[in-house]
Amino acid sequence: MTTRPRKGAPGTPAPGKLPLPEVVEMKRRGDRIVMITAYDAPSGRIADAAGVDLILVGDSAAMVVLGHDSTVPATTDEMIMLTRAVTRGAHRPLVIADLPFGSYQVSDEQAVETAVRFVKEARADAVKLEGAGPMLSRVRALTGAGIPVMGPIGLTPQTATMLGGFKAQGRTAEKAVRLVEDALALQAAGCFSVVLEAVPSPVAARITQLLDIPTIGIGAGPACDGQVLVWHDLLGLYEGRAPRFVKQYAELAPMIGGAVEQYASDVRDGTFPDERHTYAMSEQELGLFEEALAGHITA
Repeated sequence: MTTRPRKGAPGTPAPGKLPLPEVVEMKRRGDRIVMITAYDAPSGRIADAAGVDLILVGDSAAMVVLGHDSTVPATTDEMIMLTRAVTRGAHRPLVIADLPFGSYQVSDEQAVETAVRFVKEARADAVKLEGAGPMLSRVRALTGAGIPVMGPIGLTPQTATMLGGFKAQGRTAEKAVRLVEDALALQAAGCFSVVLEAVPSPVAARITQLLDIPTIGIGAGPACDGQVLVWHDLLGLYEGRAPRFVKQYAELAPMIGGAVEQYASDVRDGTFPDERHTYAMSEQELGLFEEALAGHITA
């Protein structure tokens, strides 16, 4: 009799899953934390095989996957679908789901209801939401419900218009102090980590020093406890000029474009498919098929 491995209840770490407390221990030991975005099962699987620690199913999907001009149009159902796909592909990394705009701002109850869907339906390990200040009660409500929360500091894309666009934040002493206060408040509210996005390097270094929880930087300098990049930016898949903090490790868009062009050319000139790409049939069965078909057509 074969015994199948048991799956844990929602919220129970699966065998081999990176334990959440280990992320804080990595900061204590000085181990750098690797985080990347992913939006489907293949990207989750590749990130897992590459040894990534954290995967963010970011609402950046609205732009890089769904073709919108901002992150705002992403819906809860869309993000749950993408998160569910990533968790099918990734097994060791902690998968963190972005709560989309409008899915948690109304009330603490709305935030918990939305986050519970991500945990139950998509098997997310944690959620991420934007903002400190008024959103601190959301963080407390979520952590009180047993749902780990990652908080953002600096540029918050969902509210970029209020911040004057996609610009670095905390570049004056007054605003930098406010970022420090927000970071400490998010930690006190129960966040297990904070993302520092588009924050001056010295400010990010000071926040990292002051916090007991890990900081994950994106455009925040090398002193953060970890770094995150968007999948499409890192691989050179996204059209347009990449932000200055992006390091492209590949330029796949031209390679993929060239492959598709070659495929189109092969189809049009008849060189694809050739014999290697087709299935054969025995002469006997082919003859029987033709006989049966002839009788069928005659009838």
